[in-house]
Amino acid sequence: MPGTGPVGQSGRVNTAEPRLRLRLRPPANQVSRKAIGWWAIQAVIEWAVLVGALVAARLLFDWTGGWPTTLLVLAIVFGVVHSAVMPFWRYRVHRWETTEQAVYVQSGWFWLDARVAPVSRVQTVDMKRGPLQQGLGLATVVVTTASAAGPLEIAGLDLDVATRLVDELTVVAEAAQGDAT
Repeated sequence: MPGTGPVGQSGRVNTAEPRLRLRLRPPANQVSRKAIGWWAIQAVIEWAVLVGALVAARLLFDWTGGWPTTLLVLAIVFGVVHSAVMPFWRYRVHRWETTEQAVYVQSGWFWLDARVAPVSRVQTVDMKRGPLQQGLGLATVVVTTASAAGPLEIAGLDLDVATRLVDELTVVAEAAQGDAT
């Protein structure tokens, strides 16, 4: 029916459609400062596996000098720089916020990913914790919506903040009108 959808027959946005009032904006809350350590530990482990594989290959195949040594040195240098810089950079970028209308998430460190999801579209709210997160008292909140873009993840939250957030989002999503599709 012309003029009844989000964009009317005139081509103007129908402001009576509440979900269109949500605007992508930087969220207000930062993740836990402990996330810096979590990301640093993950990076060190990943680089250690790569460097270990290169060292093992050098020993196994008797690769000395030339390109194998250059590759090993580059992996060590990039690994140290990446492990030292990336966690702090990610901490400055990663943000989240929830309102009665939406969930706002911003993440990344090289590529920025900013998303907003109406609460009326929330289908499930979950919490996940890997071994490192458990040891550091951190958690990731996963908000699944009726979106082809996939779930929103808020990684690096203190466990108590994540638990409260899951409880609050569940209540707000339950109260929101809509069919989550």
